[in-house]
Amino acid sequence: MNYDVKNKNQIDASNLTLAGKLETVITELPPEEVTLKEILEIIGNDSLMFVAIFLSLVFLVPVSIPGVSTVFGSAILLIGISQLFKKQLWLPERIANRTISSERLSPVLNRALIWFRRFEKFSNKRRLHQLAVDDKIGLINKLSFILAALLLMVPFGFIPFSNTLPAIALIFLAIGSIQKDGRSILLGHASNAATIIYFLALIAGGGMTFIEIWKHIIE
Repeated sequence: MNYDVKNKNQIDASNLTLAGKLETVITELPPEEVTLKEILEIIGNDSLMFVAIFLSLVFLVPVSIPGVSTVFGSAILLIGISQLFKKQLWLPERIANRTISSERLSPVLNRALIWFRRFEKFSNKRRLHQLAVDDKIGLINKLSFILAALLLMVPFGFIPFSNTLPAIALIFLAIGSIQKDGRSILLGHASNAATIIYFLALIAGGGMTFIEIWKHIIE
């Protein structure tokens, strides 16, 4: 199904802080169970970027579980592509309408709220605002978001920080998009650059190691 987040039940989050938006989601949860579709409706227009942040939070540890980055990265990549082409994110009916226990979801959201409050310390709607609202720069920002998702999918999860760096880029770019904060967007671009440099160093180091091993074999 093509999921449209415009719904009469959406919250008016325009004047809320990043954590304030998530707090509203927590208070708006139905008492027993909720569907993914309902969660996206509660969050409103920022829902896809919120989902991207949630998925990226998993990788804020030095070493991630191999394979997880490919699955989550693919989902984030689809979000990035939908944003780039200004299309609605397609969700199968069975996923969009799958129920989740509010009792189990609420503690997860409350733990995420701690991270969102930390993110707020780095975010300010008035800072370098033009970098977040200009259409031409916005295209670059969306492409950078897609690049970060692709970097997250690189199968280096067993190597420390290989998933953490692109996840940080995704979080900053998503926060910049939600908060219209240019500095967060710049930090996202910088994290992408750091990831590329790190990966090139890993590849170069691996190549040199292979050459040395090969020299010992043939000697």
